[in-house]
Amino acid sequence: MRSSNPVFSRRGFSRSGGYAGFGAAPQAGSPAAGQANPYAGGNPYAQTQAPTNPYAAGDQRNLTPEQLQQMYGAPPAGPLQTGRMTMDDVVMRTGMTLGTVIVAAAVAWIAQLPVGVGFGAALVALVLGLVQSFKRTASPALIMGYALFEGLFLGVISQVYNDRWSGIPMQAVLGTMAVFVGVLVAYKTRLIRVNARFQRFVVAAAIGFILLMAVNLLFAAFGGGDGLGFRSGGLGIVFGLVGVVLGAAFLAMDFKQVEDGVRYGAPREESWLAAFGLTLSLVWIYLELLRLISIFRD
Repeated sequence: MRSSNPVFSRRGFSRSGGYAGFGAAPQAGSPAAGQANPYAGGNPYAQTQAPTNPYAAGDQRNLTPEQLQQMYGAPPAGPLQTGRMTMDDVVMRTGMTLGTVIVAAAVAWIAQLPVGVGFGAALVALVLGLVQSFKRTASPALIMGYALFEGLFLGVISQVYNDRWSGIPMQAVLGTMAVFVGVLVAYKTRLIRVNARFQRFVVAAAIGFILLMAVNLLFAAFGGGDGLGFRSGGLGIVFGLVGVVLGAAFLAMDFKQVEDGVRYGAPREESWLAAFGLTLSLVWIYLELLRLISIFRD
């Protein structure tokens, strides 16, 4: 399943993993009972070759004593034994990527890197993110490289905002944390239900939003000022709020991807993509809040 992020369209849990049985219908009473498995039918994690597992045979009379002992005496294999993604994997990888962003931002802030260096780092982060989005597998090196250069950019741009509006970066950080916690609680309590209609609406709204911001940027670059005024005054407040809401919606879609990946046995490597997506959404929300708060301060 591909999750469309406002910044990058990354590939989600959609590669072949060769894991048997995850596309089968859940048994009655199981957590997934009554829910449609997004990986069923064309399940990328279902085993595509004939199983070699002796337990798949319907006739047990030809099994050796050792096989019977293994069948009935061995404990069931857990996620660590089968190489499946767990919530701990996602938390650990997300902590690594966000930690890299924060450390790099702190270094750029303390070193007071020039604005040109910050925008150069943003360009490198953009390229690394795009390369990762088009790769068939997660690349930890690309994801950590993106986090490093994105952190440098955030440190520089935060310093610029802080020089003009003292304390804005910390307000934006607190606001981002509040949005994250609020969306997580709303998602867990099912106040937000991420379904196909929700995803189509959010993606369409994000495309329109990005196109308008691109047009505004072109008018600002060639006409001077703030272009069409989408980023200043009352109109800027409206578009800033829309940007934050879109970031929160994509954060909910990230939570859905993580939940589905853990439930249906995505390969452990997919936890890097989950961390990448969460980082993208949080960076998007932080930048939108940074601009929105600056308009209010004016």
